[in-house]
Amino acid sequence: MQAAFGPKLATVLREGYSSRLLRADAIAGLTVAIVALPLAMALGIASGASPDKGLVTAVVAGFLISALGGSRVQVGGPTGAFVVVIFNVIAKHGYDGLLIATLLAGLILILAGVFRFGQLIKYIPHPVVTGFTAGIAVIIASSQVKDFLGLSIDKVPADFIPKWEAYLDAIATTSGATVAVGVGALAIIIALRKLAPKLPGFLIAVVVTSVAVALLKLPVDTIGSRFPEIPPGLPMPSLPEISLAKINAVLPSAFTIAFLAGIEALLSAVVADGMAGTRHRSNQELIGQGVANLGSALFGGLPATGAIARTATNIRSGAKTPVAGIMHAVFLLLFILFATDLMAYVPMAALAAILFMVAWGMSEYERFLALLRMPNSDRSVLLLTFGLTVLVDLTVAIGVGVTLASLLFMARMAEAVEVDTSNGKDIDLDSEDVHQRDTLPAGVEVFRINGPFFFGVAGELLDTLRRLGESPRAIILRMRLVPLLDASGVRTLEEFIEQARVAGARVILSGVQPQPRSMLERVHLGQGSEKLFYAADYAAAQALARDLLDASYTNPA
Repeated sequence: MQAAFGPKLATVLREGYSSRLLRADAIAGLTVAIVALPLAMALGIASGASPDKGLVTAVVAGFLISALGGSRVQVGGPTGAFVVVIFNVIAKHGYDGLLIATLLAGLILILAGVFRFGQLIKYIPHPVVTGFTAGIAVIIASSQVKDFLGLSIDKVPADFIPKWEAYLDAIATTSGATVAVGVGALAIIIALRKLAPKLPGFLIAVVVTSVAVALLKLPVDTIGSRFPEIPPGLPMPSLPEISLAKINAVLPSAFTIAFLAGIEALLSAVVADGMAGTRHRSNQELIGQGVANLGSALFGGLPATGAIARTATNIRSGAKTPVAGIMHAVFLLLFILFATDLMAYVPMAALAAILFMVAWGMSEYERFLALLRMPNSDRSVLLLTFGLTVLVDLTVAIGVGVTLASLLFMARMAEAVEVDTSNGKDIDLDSEDVHQRDTLPAGVEVFRINGPFFFGVAGELLDTLRRLGESPRAIILRMRLVPLLDASGVRTLEEFIEQARVAGARVILSGVQPQPRSMLERVHLGQGSEKLFYAADYAAAQALARDLLDASYTNPA
């Protein structure tokens, strides 16, 4: 039971928490809070709420996710993935409707964790995740055009095409001062990312543009002019008016929120494991996310989940335990209590610039382009999910994407099956020697993969690498019995190769069949790649491994 449940914070406290760990976690927490401060305000506004709602979410949900979650270094709060869903729920059902949907989503996540659904994330195909993430990025960027250009539009349509028609109709009302502030904020963020990536670019851009607007008295929209009555501090917890009719109305949105929260939280936890060398408890993470969403809704906040960018910042800043995430929430709370008035000076165009950068990061354009080089089946799933996300509805996009990916996978599996007419006489299954480790060189590890390497089993390879004690210097993956490799399998192999490289190990593939080899060539991991080595069979792989242990060996082109 302990392997699946139990907050990581409790584990850390049992192991012993020292003042050295506290210093490291406090520094990391402050760093993440500086990054999260402008981001939480921007996401609150983009969601159709107000900046204080984003901050309340970051404080309450961020605290609970770190305190009760299954990851040592996960940082939670409002994220871009929710913007579209939240905006639509508020537009259709009001803010009370959003609070009810968030409460229901929290309950759904808790039940998902209790019933051990945490491992089901590996059944979401990679093209689907990339497609709807890129689609959300396009929607977020589109929603910020009005504030970035200072357009005079009374009400911006919610749908993508009517929204852009409204922008084009109002293009003559563009404000030069607003564009200058937005471009200036964007330039500061981009320049700092290239020249001084450790500095908090978002916060610096907000401070510089706010000071410029105040000193020069520029006629631009600010948080103070858009939201003149921002309450200081945290509100008292309370329940919205709940009725059966309201529950029925928002239930589909609640499932969407729960799905997005679960997917992003577990993806973020996997990324954190790869960066920090930890291992999260997926079911406990879902429970922690569920409680966090319940808490956020009780305080009038937004839906929350694990935030990949903030989690990565947390790790790079030296975080060791969940206390870092708790400290991040505490620092944000201090800002809400003592510096809320400063929010009034922040220009809306600067927040739009921040959300443009958030959208760019979410788009994962390199991964998107890599998937476009995949076979037609993966490319179709990607583009269909992307198009439906932007033009129709996120829930529809996910449902159709997963269904289509499953059907295409079954079709590919049917093509991969060969009818045996040899009565077993010519089948050499025993050549995959059961004594494969008997002649294994020292410092080399070997794994044999049986069957299709697709999205349903791809995560097992990464889990296997994490379970190794001392990292080997070379790893042989025997793939003669792998007839099929899909886009998610390719992505997992890329992650496996990168983690092995960080650990100082080389990866050798032996007996690779034509279809997997072709898939790997599409992402520049074919023969001659500097990251990967090929061998015709297991004996050749062992010989190659011995050569690789010699530092003078170089990969032949």
